[in-house]
Amino acid sequence: MIVKEVLFCATKDYHFEAFHLPYFKWFKEQGYIVHTAAHGDLDLPFVDKKHIIPIQRSPFKKENLLAYKELKYIIENNHFQIIHCHTPMGGVLGRLAGRKSRERDTKMIYTAHGFHFCKGAPMLNWLIYYPIEKALASLTDCLITINDEDFQLAIQRNFKAQKITHIQGVGVDTNHYHPVSPNKKNMLRAEKGYHDDDFLMFYAAEFNRNKNQQLLLKVFSMIKDEISQPRLLLAGDGPLLDECKNLAHTLGIHNRVDFLGFRKDIDQLLKISDLAVASSLREGLPVNIMEAMASGLPIIANENRGHRELVSNGQNGWLIKKNDEKSFSEKIIKIAGNKDMRKVLGETSQIMVERKYSMKKIMEVKSELYKSYMEDAEDRVWELH
Repeated sequence: MIVKEVLFCATKDYHFEAFHLPYFKWFKEQGYIVHTAAHGDLDLPFVDKKHIIPIQRSPFKKENLLAYKELKYIIENNHFQIIHCHTPMGGVLGRLAGRKSRERDTKMIYTAHGFHFCKGAPMLNWLIYYPIEKALASLTDCLITINDEDFQLAIQRNFKAQKITHIQGVGVDTNHYHPVSPNKKNMLRAEKGYHDDDFLMFYAAEFNRNKNQQLLLKVFSMIKDEISQPRLLLAGDGPLLDECKNLAHTLGIHNRVDFLGFRKDIDQLLKISDLAVASSLREGLPVNIMEAMASGLPIIANENRGHRELVSNGQNGWLIKKNDEKSFSEKIIKIAGNKDMRKVLGETSQIMVERKYSMKKIMEVKSELYKSYMEDAEDRVWELH
């Protein structure tokens, strides 16, 4: 009897909780023992063996050397048919630690959730991350990119992975994220302290330099007197939260901006909102925007490679040239003043998700990929016997 095992590797275990539990469940249904390796002590469902290792985000942290040794021991003392790596450092350490295992029969998959090097990225990112990713591609059976720009870059720059493919993210659960009726929307608003006539703009993201919430605060200060009863809802925590709160006070908008902190009811907050806004400078393929689209919201977003995949000007919202406060505010005013337009744009968002980005669609594609490597690995095990 073949013991079938799969290992998922990432920097932090909350990455698994946020994006990969449906895939753990799928592997369990295929008879696999599911392992995870990451930093953190979350209790993850569908996981048989959880390996806590001290992976750090920065490639220069000395803890990563210990993490590499521990991961190498884990891989060499188990028999994984598949190792699937996520996040930059999870991808680096997983592929290095799995070299000997791959020489036998383990298949190494790496998902690039948005290369740190891209058009417009800082030169330092290219100097550090590009040579690492290109070198490690040769240790990769399948490199999965989640946006077309990264896919084209990997092809054009001749990354030496055995296979390079484009799969559009991890999928959105459309049973969880979906629009509600106007009556239900107003009922949910009342429960959360909002009024029927409030115009609610929503963004969920960590408060850091890349997510760039300062842009939204400046834009809101420009439109607060131009539309009726506007409110900006910002969910998330992070190192720049206090700085953003201070900016809201400075701009005189603190009484209309709600800093919601870390939330587990994002689906409910999207159901009560009128518009999703996004200010980030760089994205791979942002799940928060796909969730907003599945919830039937129009999108106004800073232009970047990830947002370009999801937002089509005039169809489900608008892309704004980087940090163009004037254009951003004009588009918000335009949408706020036209309910029919909001409805049409939001319906298009929902259709786009159902056709291309739903969990059902992505699961179909990814399960076929996994199955091809499962069958290959199992055939080789039988040959060895």
